[in-house]
Amino acid sequence: MLSGIQHFVFCRRQWALIHIEQQWEENYRTVDGNMMHKHAHDDNFHEKRGDLLIVRGMAVSSPILGISGECDIVEFKRDDQGVPLHGQEGNYSVTPVEYKRGSPKADESDKLQLTAQAMCLEDMLCCEVPAGYLYYGETKHRVRIELTEELRAQTRNMLAEMHEMFQKGYTPKAKRTKSCNACSLKNICLPVLGGKKSASAYINMHLHEDDEDEKIT
Repeated sequence: MLSGIQHFVFCRRQWALIHIEQQWEENYRTVDGNMMHKHAHDDNFHEKRGDLLIVRGMAVSSPILGISGECDIVEFKRDDQGVPLHGQEGNYSVTPVEYKRGSPKADESDKLQLTAQAMCLEDMLCCEVPAGYLYYGETKHRVRIELTEELRAQTRNMLAEMHEMFQKGYTPKAKRTKSCNACSLKNICLPVLGGKKSASAYINMHLHEDDEDEKIT
């Protein structure tokens, strides 16, 4: 799922718990983010403003990348160099717009999700999507993102890793960081136990102690 990219970049274990083990809990951040996306994902809402057609909650997928999901908003603008759209006159350029609740992040998760959406649109519409926008609720401002080949390569590599982990059904061990406090799954993940010894290591340690005691006696 396209939405899993955010989870995967934030924490591989979080992604696996949600998308492999099907576990989920809400917190303030997830509820607030869902409320923000509610209007953006109204798939009954199409808006026409002159040469601009705005489509919300557009379903997208790519058999090549093996992903599917929805774009918050896709803007189609009349452009002679663009592509034809069913039921519309003329050609249109294609621009995805992804909504985020907070402010721009230090990591690349938002950019990678936007890039994956654009690559799906390119596969579906046989077009080129050179750029997209990230809209942040905290700043109430759009940020234009150039969808470079570097971002596309990062996206392909990340998706390949996601597919490999999913096929293996592999959930990584917890690695406690400061970000764990903001995670809605911390009570399921139990990151505080990540630094503890495994059960097998604990058993082997005590078996070894028993062997040493027998030698002494």
